[in-house]
Amino acid sequence: MNIVLLGPPGSGKGTQAKMIADKYKVKHISTGDILRENVRNSTTLGTEAKKYMDAGKLVPDALLIDIIKDRLAKPDVRSGWMLDGYPRTLPQAEAMGNIMPGLGQKLDVVLNIDVPDEELVQRLSGRRMCKCGTSYHIQFNPPKETGKCDVCGEELYHRDDDKAEAIMQRLETYHNQTQPLIEYYSKKGVIANIKGSGDIKQIFAEITKVLDKF
Repeated sequence: MNIVLLGPPGSGKGTQAKMIADKYKVKHISTGDILRENVRNSTTLGTEAKKYMDAGKLVPDALLIDIIKDRLAKPDVRSGWMLDGYPRTLPQAEAMGNIMPGLGQKLDVVLNIDVPDEELVQRLSGRRMCKCGTSYHIQFNPPKETGKCDVCGEELYHRDDDKAEAIMQRLETYHNQTQPLIEYYSKKGVIANIKGSGDIKQIFAEITKVLDKF
């Protein structure tokens, strides 16, 4: 079973990805992870990607799809894979579709975890950090003493990218990139929209209803 996992920042995608990988024994492939792995191991593809990363530029789609293709050709994904973080745009989705036949593979399902923006802002803007690295959430995981770290007692702070205005900008970028993807995969009949609000186990139960068909 081969899966693409879509979901905006704060949707709980990472938590669900781990649960999917554990239950269905598919290889969880994070684009960021395999990119860093190639750079760390100084592969031919990694060395080329590093030139762009060192210059503060995005890795071109053509190079990124070569890295994805190389990863999907490895033996440990024969029982199935789950791509997380790719594709992000319509051209990337089309490029991935083009390499599948050559790998003898096909994409079975695209899981789109959908959460209202208002809820995402609430989830993300509630995070508070301590300089010791401990993370809290004012609603879901508050410190024992308001504004103070349980571990070291220091004042907690609110990161700039966790403030409502910055979050809305991130979500707008995500929607602009992802909406064409949703339409593209809908036409192919492989998308499953998952309501991402509520209890983690309930959300996973909805995901299993879809994946058990495969």
